[in-house]
Amino acid sequence: MTVLSGFLPIWVITAVGWAAGRFGVLGEQAQHVLGRFAFTFAMPALLFVTLSRARVSDLANPGVAVFAVSVLVMLGLGLLIGRWVFHRKPAERAIGAMAGSYVNSANLGIPVAVHVLGDASFAVAAALFQTLFVTPLILTLLDLEAAPGAGGRRRLLRLPLRNPIIAASAAGVAVAALGLRLPEAVTAPAQMLGGAAVPAALFALGMSLDIRTTGSAAVPLTEPAPAARAERHVLVTLKTVVQPLVAYALARWVFGIEGHDLLAVVLCAGLPTAQNAFIFASQYRLDTRLVSETVLLSTLLSMGTLSLITWLLA
Repeated sequence: MTVLSGFLPIWVITAVGWAAGRFGVLGEQAQHVLGRFAFTFAMPALLFVTLSRARVSDLANPGVAVFAVSVLVMLGLGLLIGRWVFHRKPAERAIGAMAGSYVNSANLGIPVAVHVLGDASFAVAAALFQTLFVTPLILTLLDLEAAPGAGGRRRLLRLPLRNPIIAASAAGVAVAALGLRLPEAVTAPAQMLGGAAVPAALFALGMSLDIRTTGSAAVPLTEPAPAARAERHVLVTLKTVVQPLVAYALARWVFGIEGHDLLAVVLCAGLPTAQNAFIFASQYRLDTRLVSETVLLSTLLSMGTLSLITWLLA
């Protein structure tokens, strides 16, 4: 039941979003507008508030190092598989690799960590690593594909200014590193806006499971091609099975981590795909269906895998 309590809000909000999309409650453009709102305003506000209160020193931890390696290994595997097996374009490879490696460390990882581990510090450190290192890497790959050559290099230099997620994350880390205590007049509006990030992203995710928006027309989804199904299954397997196994092997036999710390590492590595991947895919007009189905399936499957991890290692 402790793991279920962390998953239940995600399921409910995603289901409500699916129902809204299925019956056209909010109109044809709602999915795109909600996703853009989350990417441009709500998620940056949430990241700024969270990182401004975090401790960058939490990254100096063997467990976090293992978690980081597991994410990067899955990211590299996803890029290679996307290129050599499914012949995806660079931007599509990047978003697919993100779907197979980027864990839901914030809105799911923190509740699960509180209920199962009794402490959210490791989940916060995992979220910090992903925000500081993995997110800029993914967005850099996406931006280089959007404007190759000299134009891409200029876009890359302006990326922190143009991308609200990177800009807000950098600002939050700067505040934390300087030890500043921001007045409530600054943090209260950001915290209120950031509170909309998770429900908006999940709602948009739920809508994407029923319709695909092309221009101004909503096109009903059809059964994916065999190659698309295979790619989805590969990404889900990487996320829910391979990544926690890699984390366990590294933590147990390379770093000698045991007990509660071992559980924290493997549990966080086994978290499902974050809905950030869907928001990025939507923002860059990529294949949102592949990502949304990976998020959904990994979330459903990880209910069982996280329970098994907890039972074996607790």
